[in-house]
Amino acid sequence: MAPLAFYTAAEVAQLLRLHPQVVQRKLQAGAIPGYRIGREWRVEHEQLVAWLEQHSNQRARTPETHIVETFFSPDGRLRSIPAQRSKRSVVLERLAGEFEPARIYTEREVNTILRRFHDDVATIRRELIAAKKLIRTKNGVYKRTETKDPALRRG
Repeated sequence: MAPLAFYTAAEVAQLLRLHPQVVQRKLQAGAIPGYRIGREWRVEHEQLVAWLEQHSNQRARTPETHIVETFFSPDGRLRSIPAQRSKRSVVLERLAGEFEPARIYTEREVNTILRRFHDDVATIRRELIAAKKLIRTKNGVYKRTETKDPALRRG
């Protein structure tokens, strides 16, 4: 097992190309994980790497992803139906992604799928139809229209 590598606050500032006072304040506030030894701060290499990965702007979220994360709980349930039309459209697009495009669904099957996300399946079903994400035929069967954004499809 390799010995632990530690950096001083000044070394972290150099590595991150930040002013040393900025790093010092972030360490004091706990924004950067570190240990205080006397008057000096030490940052473990592994913790710095983990912090950089967590705060990397390489994985910038799209507005759609942010909306989905806001309105869906971690277990996948819909917290609420957005009032704002643009946000509601993203949420409905995500829900429509649960339906296979070429398949015909009965109302009971639609309700079963939607119930996994919200208890008010009638409102969500009506919203999906109004937004033209689902089509209801005269026979009372449902079919999904094509989902625009593949990232919002299930899977």
